[in-house]
Parts: sequence; structure tokens; C-alpha cells
Amino acid sequence: MTIPASHLSVTVIDENGQISLGKQFSGRQVLVEESEPGVWIARTASVVADNERWLHEAKASADLSAALDWALNHPATEEKADEVMKRLKD
Repeated sequence: MTIPASHLSVTVIDENGQISLGKQFSGRQVLVEESEPGVWIARTASVVADNERWLHEAKASADLSAALDWALNHPATEEKADEVMKRLKD
């Protein structure tokens, strides 16, 4: 088992209660867990909007994969373009 290298630094919490983690994390969302008073664990995170969460469910993912596979195996043609455009406008 390999233990990842850690980086220890000393910083000061400013008058607004904030600390800087460095520019490499600028704009990132971070989960901060307080495991006990004065002990925090900060982890970068990606947050999914509630209205997009369904895209990450197994059925939606499978349906999207199937649709993409179909699209790759059935390239668009001009053959029925007028018919498709008419259906889209209705």
C-alpha cells in the first residue's frame, strides 16, 4: 500500500475567518468537514445541479450511450432533411 505524500504548511486565518489554499485551487468548490473542534478536512469537489442529476443515473447514462452509438453508426444525410425539418417545426 502506498501512502500519498502530504504537504504541510502553516497559514493564518484572517480577520474574516478565511484561509488561502493557494492559486491552484482558485474558483474550485471545496467540501470542508470538521471532524472535531479545530480539525478540518478540505477536499475539492464537483457539484452536480439538481436539475442535471438525472443525467448521472444509470438508466440515463445507458440511454445516452445507446443514442450516441446509434448516431455514430447512422451518419446524417440530406436524404430526409426536409421531412425532419418539417417535423421539428410542427
